[in-house]
Amino acid sequence: MIDLYSWPTPNGHKVHIMLEECGLPYRVHAVDISAGDQFKPEFLAISPNNKIPAIVDSDGPDGKPMSLFESGAILVYLAGKTGRFLPADVRGRYVALQWLMFQMGGVGPMFGQAHHFRIYAAEKIDYAINRYTSEAKRLYSVMDKRLGEAPYFAGDYGIADMAIYPWTRSHANQGVDLADYPNVRRWFDAIGARPAVQRGVQVLADRRKPVAQMDEQARQNLFGSAQYEKR
Repeated sequence: MIDLYSWPTPNGHKVHIMLEECGLPYRVHAVDISAGDQFKPEFLAISPNNKIPAIVDSDGPDGKPMSLFESGAILVYLAGKTGRFLPADVRGRYVALQWLMFQMGGVGPMFGQAHHFRIYAAEKIDYAINRYTSEAKRLYSVMDKRLGEAPYFAGDYGIADMAIYPWTRSHANQGVDLADYPNVRRWFDAIGARPAVQRGVQVLADRRKPVAQMDEQARQNLFGSAQYEKR
C-alpha cells in the first residue's frame, strides 16, 4: 500500500496521475499547505524540505517501508516499482529522464514564479511579471518543437508527460494562449482525455480554496515568513 501525503497542486497532481495510471493501491492523506500542515513534525519526518507530495511505500524494495519526497523521484520510483511509463532500454530511459528533468528544473520553477507574480503577489512588479511570463512562453516554444517531433515527450506516453501536464493546466495564469502552440494543444487535449488523468487531477480537488478566500495566515504559510523558520 502506498500512503500518499499531498495537496491539489501541480506537483501533487503529478503523483496522483501516476498512481491512477499504474493502478497501485494507495490512500490519500491531505497536507493542507495553506493551514501549515507541511511544517508539522510528522510530515517533516518524511519530507524534510516541507514540500508535497511525499509517499510511504509499506512494501519497499527490500520488503521494508520506504518514504520518498520530491515528485520527480517519486515518479521514477513508481515507474521502477511497476515497470511502467519509463522505457526499459537505456536510450529511451534517458530521453524520458531528460524531459522529466526539464520539468523539474524549468517548467515547475518558472511557471511557479509566473503564477506567483501574476496571480498571488501582493505587489504587482512589472519586471517580474514580464520576466517570468516571457520565460514561460519560451518553455512552451521548446515543448511545442519537441511535440512536433513526437506525440509525447519521450516518444510514448510516460512520466515526463505526467510531470509536465499539471503545470500546463494553468496556462492562462502564465499568460499563455495554447492556440499559439498547436503541438502543445494537441498533446494537452490527448493527455486530458485519459481517464486516469481525469481521476488524478480530482484527488483532493474539493479541498483547495480560491485565492480570494486566503486569509493572512494562509498567505504567510504559502509565501511568507512561515516558510523560512528553522525547524
